[in-house]
Amino acid sequence: MRTRLIVVAAPSGAGKSSFVERICREDSRLVDTVTYTTRAPRSGESEGHPYHFVGHDEFEKKIRDGFFVEWAQVHTNLYGTPLNQLEGAWSEGKCVIMDVDVQGYRTFKSKFPDTKGVFILPPSIDELRRRILKRDAKTPADIEIRMVNAEREMLQSKDFDVQIVNDNFEESFQKFKKVLDEWLGSG
Repeated sequence: MRTRLIVVAAPSGAGKSSFVERICREDSRLVDTVTYTTRAPRSGESEGHPYHFVGHDEFEKKIRDGFFVEWAQVHTNLYGTPLNQLEGAWSEGKCVIMDVDVQGYRTFKSKFPDTKGVFILPPSIDELRRRILKRDAKTPADIEIRMVNAEREMLQSKDFDVQIVNDNFEESFQKFKKVLDEWLGSG
């Protein structure tokens, strides 16, 4: 397998989690990590799906213990990737795929230079706002922070190996899948 780590980044609401969840169901060469976060679970989420939900104190202890390969504050919450999950997947010959923010991508690229990156772009900032409002069922308190962060993140999309505009999920996903097939080779 030519690629061992693929990072998918996008502004909140652009669809990165949907891309990662589906590709992991369809391609057994890929495994996602379960990130730790201090944010509260959304409707339909539970412990371990899609995150390990922990308090700030526990998260900060894990930072001190060197548990995370990378961690970051995103909007108003902390997110971290446990090193043992990457090592476990690699020992099984799997490629790790994960969705992180742009600063997480830079961290992974510096620690693992062979990391590949895909940036998922919304068709427009207005469409991104619409998707977030639809997904969250109510206006999130941090919506304006998210919009400012989204514009900043989209400016950094050029730092990734590939950029895909998610204007039609099925068509965009097929482009995404084709890129990953090229990176993964014939295993």
